[in-house]
Amino acid sequence: MPEGLDLEIAHHPLTMKRVVNLIIAMDRLKGKVSESPRGTEFTDDNLLNMLLESAVEERTVFERTAKPAQYTYNFQSPYSVMDSEQRHLVRVPNSMEIHAVMLQGGTGNCQVQLNMATYLPPTPSTEAVTVTLCIKDTNLYLSCHKEGNEPSLHLEAVNDKDSLLRITPGSDMVRFLFHKHVTGLNNSTLVSVPFSNWYISTAEENNKPVDMCQESARRHRIFKFLPPKPAVSNGEC
Repeated sequence: MPEGLDLEIAHHPLTMKRVVNLIIAMDRLKGKVSESPRGTEFTDDNLLNMLLESAVEERTVFERTAKPAQYTYNFQSPYSVMDSEQRHLVRVPNSMEIHAVMLQGGTGNCQVQLNMATYLPPTPSTEAVTVTLCIKDTNLYLSCHKEGNEPSLHLEAVNDKDSLLRITPGSDMVRFLFHKHVTGLNNSTLVSVPFSNWYISTAEENNKPVDMCQESARRHRIFKFLPPKPAVSNGEC
């Protein structure tokens, strides 16, 4: 160690680049000292100048990993639902089918009430609201996915409802999502998120399954969402 120079070791973690800088500085320091006339005092200013000459710019890059865009659960409200023909949705007993049925007096308790949960989409939109639809007091959700060549409507049991709090676009869980487009007072259409040209619809005939269709099909695509009526069951008759 050159006379007049003290080396202090600090117990702090060093990056590899800092270690290299220190080695370069010490190497140049040895050269400078050997070139200095004997008897010349080595000052702090000399050390500072040599360290500055040896400085290597160190830049720390922080990698930002963006969270994947998701549909995020917002809030939920119950509704009584009818199609444009004033038919209510009824769950067929002991099955996973929902039919559109013209109910007679005294059979109002057979209708399905749906809990509609709204979601904040990855990209804000003023054209539609993203929703899931669940039969009230059950874990049965409407979903749209392909079985064969075309998308179809299904009723699925979801045991872990927390799995629907955040849904990633492109994941299998988007089958539960629908875009609700308002078409008039209390009137809306429901379009599948993964199959954007397919609508929840009812048949022209009474007591037929609710299913998916395209806009050109001769089916009813407009639904009326009304405040729920009291004392309504889970839709089975």
